[in-house]
Amino acid sequence: MHYTFDFSKDYILEDDCVLLRPLSANDCVNLRIFSQNEPDIWQFSLQKAAGEKNLQDYIQLAMMGRENQKEYPFIVFDKRVQQYAGSTRFYDINLPYRTLQLGFTWYGKAFQGTGLNKHCKYLLLQFAFEEMGMERVEFRADNNNARSIAAMKSIGCKPEGILRSHMPKTEGGRRDSIVLSIVKEEWPGVKEKLEDKLGVKRVGG
Repeated sequence: MHYTFDFSKDYILEDDCVLLRPLSANDCVNLRIFSQNEPDIWQFSLQKAAGEKNLQDYIQLAMMGRENQKEYPFIVFDKRVQQYAGSTRFYDINLPYRTLQLGFTWYGKAFQGTGLNKHCKYLLLQFAFEEMGMERVEFRADNNNARSIAAMKSIGCKPEGILRSHMPKTEGGRRDSIVLSIVKEEWPGVKEKLEDKLGVKRVGG
């Protein structure tokens, strides 16, 4: 099967619950409420978007990543309540090696624990494995971020190990990063379990 991916194309991923579209420079207005009112969303993030200037820089760097064909950022829209909910992205995209990382994921507090994340991950993983032809999707997180790690494990990510003193933290010091992944051979099983959790009707089911 021939897979293609065009960084200049605007890919839209959606189901009944969520819509993901490419992040744009104009989305500062759509995400400002979180930046101003919920700064602790980025407690464990290496790149923070709390405050207007930080949010602008966050979006600009994401856009540059897309221009450099290393990242593809999305804004997340919750169709159930008709509100923007956060952001996520593919990054460290390596098309020749068929690998990428999925991360920079955050949601406003009202959208956490609502099932929105599983819908997003289902759409993103399905696109990565079935449309982009990825062989491996990797996830990383601060090893102290128990909520994020639990969320990744709940969708089927397998822990691989800890990168000690891996990255500098914005507030000083360094963090240990946990590495998790899903590989192509695991995707059918992960997909089936996610579909069961999301109530997705399968063909012939």
